Amino acid sequence: MIKAEIPLLGFAAFSGTGKTTLLTRLIPILRARGVRIGVIKHSHHRFEVDAPGKDSYELRKAGAAQMLLTSKYRWALMADRDEAREPELQDELGRLDQAHLDLILVEGFRHEAFPKIELHRPSLGRPLLCLEDPNIIAIATDAQLPAHTGLPLLDINDAQAVARFVLEPVLAGRFSGVGQK
Repeated sequence: MIKAEIPLLGFAAFSGTGKTTLLTRLIPILRARGVRIGVIKHSHHRFEVDAPGKDSYELRKAGAAQMLLTSKYRWALMADRDEAREPELQDELGRLDQAHLDLILVEGFRHEAFPKIELHRPSLGRPLLCLEDPNIIAIATDAQLPAHTGLPLLDINDAQAVARFVLEPVLAGRFSGVGQK
């Protein structure tokens, strides 16, 4: 089971289900209630957060193992991995300053053991993840499920309802050791 200093909640689904869409609607609701949120998003693609031609990009490409870009508004740490390997959530959690957060939301890392809400749209024809993952604590869906799961059901299109679920049982810590896969 993944360990964090504060509540940790994942959003697990197949690509195209609406994880980012839901999170972009959920985060402002939680922020309005005073919740300080960190987000970890897993990507299966190469990505570049810096721009070629910028000093920070050129310094990193020149061989800096880590490049910290900072201003009075924000800071960003860029580091190239020594070898191409899939990241592990436990390692990535260590990069966040959890002392300044109340909740960590995770998009992706669906195969790792930590509490998750499954997003499921039956119209996409994909199987339910909860049937194989004991760490799923609720399902957000837009239609009747093909099987009874016994899990709480949330409306995937109602970010307020998802926020209530996050604010009540998740932040209360009731799901800190689910599954133990």
